[in-house]
Amino acid sequence: MASNKEVKNIETINIALDETKSTVKKTTDEALKEIPRFTKAVNEYQEETIQASKDIADSFLDSQKEVIHSLQSLWVPYIENVQNSYLSYWGSPKRFTENYARAVSNITDSTIVATRLANNDIFATMEAVKTSVQHARDNAKEFSRLNANIANTFENVAKDSLRDFPTREVQTHSGRQ
Repeated sequence: MASNKEVKNIETINIALDETKSTVKKTTDEALKEIPRFTKAVNEYQEETIQASKDIADSFLDSQKEVIHSLQSLWVPYIENVQNSYLSYWGSPKRFTENYARAVSNITDSTIVATRLANNDIFATMEAVKTSVQHARDNAKEFSRLNANIANTFENVAKDSLRDFPTREVQTHSGRQ
């Protein structure tokens, strides 16, 4: 039978563990309340990244349109006269402008695709972290169960040893006499 001191020690330990459990619950509840804020931040990040990519592409394309327009209006008539006299179609400013416009379009598309890939990587990383957290949770439960089983085994072995101790002590002393 447990002594009064042992009962008080167990009660003190249980109270401390219950308080810790309560603190963990409060902390996790507070963290859960923060999820909408984090979700909003991730959504805003994505929206800002997509909008920034669009703005960058639009600005770049607008500037290139101006460059092309300036070059065409100034040089095309002159170069076409020279081209008609000396060069073939491949050296045409019109052909050069078309190729340049295609290159600009490809750069813009690549920028948008790179942004999409970066966002996909972020989501993949978030999914991997989510999976890791789930594994950590499962492993922690298993380790806790294992520790409890080990503690129970030690308790049972100790109880068996203590229960048999007086009998062995008496047998040992009676065997010597």
